[in-house]
Amino acid sequence: MWEDRDMSSIGAIMASEIAETPKVFKAILDNKHVFDSIKDVLVEEKIQSVLILARGTSDNAAHYLKYLIETQIGLPVGLTSPSSVTVYGSELKYSNTLIVAISQSGQSPDLVKFATAARQANAYVIAMTNDDSSPLATIAHNHFSLLAGPELAVAATKSYNAQLLISYLLVAAWTGKNVNGEQIISEATRLAGTADLVSKAVAAATRDNEVVILGRGFAYPNAREAALKIQETCKISVQGVSTADYLHGPISALTADTQVFIVAPSHMPASSITEATVKIRATSSRIFWIGNGGTPEGDDIVLAGSNCDDEIASTIVDAIVLQRFALEFAVASGYDPDAPVGLSKVTLTN
Repeated sequence: MWEDRDMSSIGAIMASEIAETPKVFKAILDNKHVFDSIKDVLVEEKIQSVLILARGTSDNAAHYLKYLIETQIGLPVGLTSPSSVTVYGSELKYSNTLIVAISQSGQSPDLVKFATAARQANAYVIAMTNDDSSPLATIAHNHFSLLAGPELAVAATKSYNAQLLISYLLVAAWTGKNVNGEQIISEATRLAGTADLVSKAVAAATRDNEVVILGRGFAYPNAREAALKIQETCKISVQGVSTADYLHGPISALTADTQVFIVAPSHMPASSITEATVKIRATSSRIFWIGNGGTPEGDDIVLAGSNCDDEIASTIVDAIVLQRFALEFAVASGYDPDAPVGLSKVTLTN
Protein backbone atom coordinates (compact mmCIF):
# COMPACT_ATOMS: atom_id res chain seq x y z
CA MET A 1 0.00 0.00 0.00
CA TRP A 2 1.12 3.57 -0.56
CA GLU A 3 -0.05 5.51 2.50
CA ASP A 4 2.64 8.21 2.43
CA ARG A 5 3.22 8.55 -1.30
CA ASP A 6 2.02 11.07 -3.83
CA MET A 7 -1.07 9.45 -5.39
CA SER A 8 -0.14 10.70 -8.87
CA SER A 9 3.14 8.76 -8.76
CA ILE A 10 1.63 5.36 -8.00
CA GLY A 11 2.40 3.02 -10.88
CA ALA A 12 4.05 5.79 -12.88
CA ILE A 13 7.18 3.77 -13.61
CA MET A 14 5.31 0.70 -14.83
CA ALA A 15 2.98 2.92 -16.87
CA SER A 16 5.88 4.70 -18.56
CA GLU A 17 7.60 1.42 -19.39
CA ILE A 18 4.47 -0.07 -20.96
CA ALA A 19 4.14 3.15 -22.99
CA GLU A 20 7.71 2.70 -24.28
CA THR A 21 6.77 -0.54 -26.05
CA PRO A 22 6.25 1.02 -29.52
CA LYS A 23 9.69 2.66 -29.28
CA VAL A 24 11.24 -0.66 -28.26
CA PHE A 25 9.52 -2.43 -31.15
CA LYS A 26 10.85 0.18 -33.58
CA ALA A 27 14.40 -0.23 -32.27
CA ILE A 28 14.22 -4.01 -32.69
CA LEU A 29 12.70 -3.84 -36.16
CA ASP A 30 15.17 -1.17 -37.31
CA ASN A 31 17.90 -3.60 -36.27
CA LYS A 32 16.35 -6.78 -37.70
CA HIS A 33 19.28 -7.38 -40.05
CA VAL A 34 21.10 -8.89 -37.03
CA PHE A 35 18.93 -11.99 -37.41
CA ASP A 36 20.66 -12.74 -40.72
CA SER A 37 23.50 -14.18 -38.64
CA ILE A 38 21.39 -17.15 -37.56
CA LYS A 39 19.11 -17.68 -40.54
CA ASP A 40 20.95 -20.88 -41.57
CA VAL A 41 21.88 -22.15 -38.10
CA LEU A 42 19.29 -24.95 -38.00
CA VAL A 43 20.79 -26.50 -41.12
CA GLU A 44 24.44 -25.70 -40.44
CA GLU A 45 24.32 -27.10 -36.90
CA LYS A 46 22.05 -30.01 -37.91
CA ILE A 47 19.59 -29.04 -35.20
CA GLN A 48 17.19 -31.85 -34.32
CA SER A 49 15.57 -30.39 -31.19
CA VAL A 50 15.22 -27.12 -29.35
CA LEU A 51 15.21 -26.39 -25.62
CA ILE A 52 14.31 -23.02 -24.13
CA LEU A 53 15.93 -21.80 -20.93
CA ALA A 54 13.99 -19.20 -18.91
CA ARG A 55 12.34 -18.29 -15.61
CA GLY A 56 9.33 -16.18 -14.56
CA THR A 57 8.07 -13.71 -17.14
CA SER A 58 10.70 -14.91 -19.60
CA ASP A 59 9.33 -18.43 -19.21
CA ASN A 60 6.00 -17.16 -20.52
CA ALA A 61 7.80 -15.71 -23.54
CA ALA A 62 9.45 -19.13 -23.87
CA HIS A 63 6.04 -20.73 -24.32
CA TYR A 64 5.37 -18.30 -27.19
CA LEU A 65 8.66 -19.21 -28.89
CA LYS A 66 7.97 -22.90 -28.28
CA TYR A 67 4.62 -22.67 -30.02
CA LEU A 68 6.11 -20.64 -32.87
CA ILE A 69 8.84 -23.18 -33.61
CA GLU A 70 6.50 -26.16 -33.30
CA THR A 71 3.86 -24.68 -35.61
CA GLN A 72 6.08 -22.90 -38.14
CA ILE A 73 9.01 -25.32 -38.37
CA GLY A 74 7.88 -28.60 -36.82
CA LEU A 75 10.93 -29.21 -34.64
CA PRO A 76 10.35 -30.67 -31.17
CA VAL A 77 10.69 -27.98 -28.50
CA GLY A 78 10.97 -28.42 -24.75
CA LEU A 79 11.49 -26.23 -21.71
CA THR A 80 14.65 -26.87 -19.71
CA SER A 81 14.83 -27.90 -16.07
CA PRO A 82 17.80 -25.91 -14.76
CA SER A 83 17.79 -27.87 -11.49
CA SER A 84 18.82 -30.96 -13.46
CA VAL A 85 22.24 -29.30 -13.57
CA THR A 86 22.27 -26.97 -10.56
CA VAL A 87 20.76 -29.39 -8.02
CA TYR A 88 21.33 -32.85 -9.48
CA GLY A 89 24.56 -32.32 -11.41
CA SER A 90 23.35 -34.12 -14.51
CA GLU A 91 25.75 -34.66 -17.41
CA LEU A 92 24.14 -33.24 -20.53
CA LYS A 93 24.38 -34.76 -24.02
CA TYR A 94 23.22 -31.96 -26.31
CA SER A 95 24.75 -32.50 -29.74
CA ASN A 96 22.47 -31.20 -32.52
CA THR A 97 20.44 -29.32 -29.89
CA LEU A 98 19.64 -25.63 -29.94
CA ILE A 99 19.35 -23.87 -26.58
CA VAL A 100 17.56 -20.51 -26.56
CA ALA A 101 18.11 -18.65 -23.28
CA ILE A 102 15.64 -15.87 -22.53
CA SER A 103 16.22 -13.47 -19.64
CA GLN A 104 15.74 -9.77 -18.93
CA SER A 105 18.90 -9.49 -16.82
CA GLY A 106 20.91 -12.45 -18.11
CA GLN A 107 22.24 -12.90 -14.58
CA SER A 108 20.29 -15.63 -12.78
CA PRO A 109 22.91 -18.16 -11.58
CA ASP A 110 20.84 -21.25 -12.42
CA LEU A 111 20.30 -20.09 -16.00
CA VAL A 112 23.96 -19.20 -16.38
CA LYS A 113 25.14 -22.54 -14.99
CA PHE A 114 22.74 -24.49 -17.21
CA ALA A 115 23.72 -22.54 -20.34
CA THR A 116 27.39 -23.12 -19.55
CA ALA A 117 26.83 -26.86 -19.13
CA ALA A 118 24.78 -27.00 -22.31
CA ARG A 119 27.48 -25.30 -24.35
CA GLN A 120 30.11 -27.64 -22.92
CA ALA A 121 27.80 -30.49 -23.97
CA ASN A 122 27.96 -29.33 -27.63
CA ALA A 123 24.66 -27.44 -27.74
CA TYR A 124 24.37 -24.36 -29.91
CA VAL A 125 23.32 -21.50 -27.64
CA ILE A 126 21.34 -18.39 -28.56
CA ALA A 127 20.49 -15.83 -25.89
CA MET A 128 18.21 -12.82 -25.73
CA THR A 129 18.75 -10.47 -22.80
CA ASN A 130 18.51 -6.77 -22.01
CA ASP A 131 22.23 -6.58 -21.15
CA ASP A 132 24.84 -7.17 -23.83
CA SER A 133 27.53 -7.76 -21.19
CA SER A 134 25.50 -10.17 -19.03
CA PRO A 135 26.82 -13.68 -18.30
CA LEU A 136 24.17 -15.30 -20.53
CA ALA A 137 25.02 -12.96 -23.40
CA THR A 138 28.70 -13.85 -23.04
CA ILE A 139 28.12 -17.60 -22.95
CA ALA A 140 25.95 -17.68 -26.08
CA HIS A 141 27.16 -18.26 -29.64
CA ASN A 142 24.71 -15.51 -30.66
CA HIS A 143 23.16 -12.85 -28.46
CA PHE A 144 20.23 -10.62 -29.38
CA SER A 145 19.63 -7.53 -27.30
CA LEU A 146 16.08 -6.74 -26.20
CA LEU A 147 16.92 -3.05 -26.81
CA ALA A 148 14.37 -2.20 -24.12
CA GLY A 149 16.58 0.20 -22.19
CA PRO A 150 16.59 0.25 -18.38
CA GLU A 151 13.54 -1.45 -16.90
CA LEU A 152 12.98 -0.21 -13.35
CA ALA A 153 9.50 -1.44 -12.43
CA VAL A 154 9.67 -4.83 -10.71
CA ALA A 155 6.94 -6.24 -12.96
CA ALA A 156 8.52 -6.75 -16.39
CA THR A 157 6.55 -5.26 -19.27
CA LYS A 158 8.45 -3.79 -22.19
CA SER A 159 11.16 -6.48 -21.89
CA TYR A 160 8.53 -9.24 -22.16
CA ASN A 161 7.05 -7.54 -25.22
CA ALA A 162 10.55 -7.34 -26.72
CA GLN A 163 11.08 -11.05 -26.05
CA LEU A 164 7.91 -11.88 -27.97
CA LEU A 165 8.94 -9.77 -30.95
CA ILE A 166 12.49 -11.12 -31.04
CA SER A 167 11.10 -14.66 -30.86
CA TYR A 168 8.94 -13.83 -33.87
CA LEU A 169 11.91 -12.41 -35.79
CA LEU A 170 14.09 -15.43 -34.95
CA VAL A 171 11.54 -17.83 -36.40
CA ALA A 172 10.88 -15.50 -39.34
CA ALA A 173 14.60 -15.64 -40.13
CA TRP A 174 14.50 -19.45 -40.10
CA THR A 175 11.37 -19.70 -42.25
CA GLY A 176 11.92 -16.76 -44.59
CA LYS A 177 8.65 -15.15 -43.50
CA ASN A 178 8.14 -11.42 -44.03
CA VAL A 179 7.16 -9.50 -40.91
CA ASN A 180 4.85 -6.49 -41.17
CA GLY A 181 6.86 -4.38 -38.76
CA GLU A 182 5.12 -1.12 -39.59
CA GLN A 183 1.77 -2.59 -38.63
CA ILE A 184 3.12 -3.99 -35.36
CA ILE A 185 4.51 -0.57 -34.41
CA SER A 186 1.35 1.23 -35.52
CA GLU A 187 -0.98 -1.05 -33.56
CA ALA A 188 1.26 -0.92 -30.49
CA THR A 189 1.28 2.87 -30.69
CA ARG A 190 -2.51 2.95 -30.95
CA LEU A 191 -3.07 0.71 -27.94
CA ALA A 192 -0.41 2.40 -25.82
CA GLY A 193 -2.03 5.77 -26.54
CA THR A 194 -5.61 4.73 -25.69
CA ALA A 195 -6.37 6.26 -22.30
CA ASP A 196 -9.47 4.19 -21.50
CA LEU A 197 -8.10 0.93 -22.91
CA VAL A 198 -8.99 -1.16 -19.84
CA SER A 199 -11.13 1.23 -17.77
CA LYS A 200 -14.40 -0.68 -18.09
CA ALA A 201 -12.79 -3.96 -17.10
CA VAL A 202 -11.01 -2.40 -14.12
CA ALA A 203 -14.29 -0.94 -12.88
CA ALA A 204 -16.09 -4.28 -13.22
CA ALA A 205 -13.42 -6.56 -11.73
CA THR A 206 -12.94 -7.24 -8.04
CA ARG A 207 -10.18 -8.73 -5.90
CA ASP A 208 -12.82 -10.45 -3.77
CA ASN A 209 -13.67 -13.21 -6.27
CA GLU A 210 -11.59 -15.82 -8.04
CA VAL A 211 -9.81 -14.76 -11.25
CA VAL A 212 -9.03 -17.30 -13.97
CA ILE A 213 -7.24 -16.36 -17.20
CA LEU A 214 -7.50 -18.74 -20.14
CA GLY A 215 -5.79 -18.96 -23.50
CA ARG A 216 -4.93 -21.54 -26.10
CA GLY A 217 -2.26 -21.75 -28.77
CA PHE A 218 -0.50 -18.43 -29.24
CA ALA A 219 -2.80 -16.89 -26.61
CA TYR A 220 -1.65 -19.27 -23.89
CA PRO A 221 1.65 -17.46 -23.11
CA ASN A 222 -0.22 -14.17 -22.64
CA ALA A 223 -2.75 -15.89 -20.39
CA ARG A 224 0.09 -17.10 -18.19
CA GLU A 225 1.71 -13.67 -18.27
CA ALA A 226 -1.54 -11.86 -17.45
CA ALA A 227 -2.00 -14.11 -14.42
CA LEU A 228 1.57 -13.49 -13.30
CA LYS A 229 1.28 -9.72 -13.72
CA ILE A 230 -1.93 -9.56 -11.68
CA GLN A 231 -0.40 -11.72 -8.96
CA GLU A 232 2.74 -9.59 -8.85
CA THR A 233 0.95 -6.26 -8.69
CA CYS A 234 -2.37 -6.97 -6.94
CA LYS A 235 -1.42 -9.56 -4.28
CA ILE A 236 -4.08 -12.10 -5.25
CA SER A 237 -3.79 -15.66 -6.50
CA VAL A 238 -4.69 -15.99 -10.18
CA GLN A 239 -4.74 -19.06 -12.42
CA GLY A 240 -3.31 -18.77 -15.94
CA VAL A 241 -4.38 -21.94 -17.72
CA SER A 242 -4.78 -23.43 -21.18
CA THR A 243 -8.48 -23.65 -22.04
CA ALA A 244 -7.92 -27.31 -22.88
CA ASP A 245 -6.28 -28.03 -19.52
CA TYR A 246 -9.00 -26.06 -17.75
CA LEU A 247 -11.59 -28.54 -19.00
CA HIS A 248 -9.52 -31.42 -17.63
CA GLY A 249 -10.19 -30.60 -14.00
CA PRO A 250 -9.90 -26.96 -12.84
CA ILE A 251 -13.31 -26.05 -14.28
CA SER A 252 -14.85 -28.02 -11.41
CA ALA A 253 -13.92 -25.08 -9.14
CA LEU A 254 -15.79 -22.59 -11.35
CA THR A 255 -18.58 -20.70 -9.60
CA ALA A 256 -21.09 -18.04 -10.59
CA ASP A 257 -18.74 -15.43 -9.08
CA THR A 258 -15.58 -16.55 -10.89
CA GLN A 259 -14.16 -13.85 -13.13
CA VAL A 260 -13.00 -15.54 -16.32
CA PHE A 261 -10.66 -13.68 -18.66
CA ILE A 262 -10.23 -15.29 -22.08
CA VAL A 263 -7.22 -14.17 -24.13
CA ALA A 264 -8.39 -14.01 -27.72
CA PRO A 265 -6.08 -12.24 -30.20
CA SER A 266 -7.39 -11.20 -33.59
CA HIS A 267 -7.53 -14.08 -36.10
CA MET A 268 -7.48 -16.72 -33.37
CA PRO A 269 -9.46 -19.80 -34.51
CA ALA A 270 -12.72 -19.39 -32.56
CA SER A 271 -13.21 -23.16 -32.62
CA SER A 272 -10.17 -23.58 -30.37
CA ILE A 273 -12.07 -22.24 -27.35
CA THR A 274 -15.72 -22.94 -28.24
CA GLU A 275 -16.12 -25.96 -25.97
CA ALA A 276 -14.59 -24.16 -22.98
CA THR A 277 -16.65 -21.01 -23.54
CA VAL A 278 -19.94 -22.92 -23.71
CA LYS A 279 -19.19 -24.80 -20.49
CA ILE A 280 -18.06 -21.65 -18.69
CA ARG A 281 -21.22 -19.77 -19.65
CA ALA A 282 -23.32 -22.51 -18.08
CA THR A 283 -21.96 -21.50 -14.67
CA SER A 284 -20.45 -18.01 -14.80
CA SER A 285 -21.62 -14.85 -16.55
CA ARG A 286 -18.56 -12.84 -15.55
CA ILE A 287 -16.54 -13.16 -18.75
CA PHE A 288 -13.87 -10.73 -19.96
CA TRP A 289 -12.16 -10.92 -23.35
CA ILE A 290 -8.59 -9.70 -23.97
CA GLY A 291 -8.19 -9.00 -27.69
CA ASN A 292 -10.36 -8.73 -30.77
CA GLY A 293 -10.91 -12.44 -31.34
CA GLY A 294 -13.31 -14.71 -29.53
CA THR A 295 -17.08 -14.65 -29.31
CA PRO A 296 -18.27 -12.08 -26.77
CA GLU A 297 -21.98 -12.05 -25.91
CA GLY A 298 -24.42 -10.10 -23.76
CA ASP A 299 -22.75 -8.49 -20.75
CA ASP A 300 -19.25 -9.77 -21.56
CA ILE A 301 -16.59 -7.09 -21.22
CA VAL A 302 -14.06 -6.71 -24.02
CA LEU A 303 -10.58 -5.29 -23.51
CA ALA A 304 -10.04 -4.40 -27.16
CA GLY A 305 -6.75 -5.47 -28.69
CA SER A 306 -4.80 -5.10 -31.91
CA ASN A 307 -5.82 -5.71 -35.51
CA CYS A 308 -2.63 -7.17 -36.94
CA ASP A 309 -2.63 -9.36 -40.03
CA ASP A 310 -2.43 -12.63 -38.11
CA GLU A 311 -2.78 -14.19 -34.69
CA ILE A 312 0.98 -14.41 -34.18
CA ALA A 313 1.57 -10.66 -34.48
CA SER A 314 -1.66 -9.75 -32.68
CA THR A 315 -0.49 -11.77 -29.68
CA ILE A 316 2.67 -9.67 -29.43
CA VAL A 317 0.84 -6.35 -29.45
CA ASP A 318 -1.99 -7.51 -27.17
CA ALA A 319 0.53 -7.95 -24.34
CA ILE A 320 0.13 -4.21 -23.83
CA VAL A 321 -3.54 -4.71 -22.95
CA LEU A 322 -2.96 -7.29 -20.23
CA GLN A 323 -0.15 -5.18 -18.75
CA ARG A 324 -2.32 -2.08 -18.65
CA PHE A 325 -5.07 -4.05 -16.92
CA ALA A 326 -2.69 -5.37 -14.24
CA LEU A 327 -1.31 -1.87 -13.69
CA GLU A 328 -4.65 -0.08 -13.45
CA PHE A 329 -6.35 -2.85 -11.47
CA ALA A 330 -3.53 -2.70 -8.90
CA VAL A 331 -3.78 1.07 -8.55
CA ALA A 332 -7.58 0.91 -8.27
CA SER A 333 -7.17 -1.76 -5.57
CA GLY A 334 -4.78 0.37 -3.52
CA TYR A 335 -1.48 -1.28 -4.42
CA ASP A 336 1.69 0.14 -5.91
CA PRO A 337 2.59 -1.96 -8.98
CA ASP A 338 6.05 -0.36 -9.18
CA ALA A 339 7.19 -1.96 -5.95
CA PRO A 340 5.32 -5.18 -5.10
CA VAL A 341 5.96 -6.41 -1.57
CA GLY A 342 8.39 -9.33 -1.42
CA LEU A 343 9.75 -9.00 -4.98
CA SER A 344 12.94 -7.58 -6.45
CA LYS A 345 13.80 -6.74 -10.05
CA VAL A 346 16.45 -9.43 -10.51
CA THR A 347 15.76 -12.83 -8.96
CA LEU A 348 18.99 -14.77 -8.49
CA THR A 349 17.84 -18.40 -8.23
CA ASN A 350 20.51 -21.03 -7.74
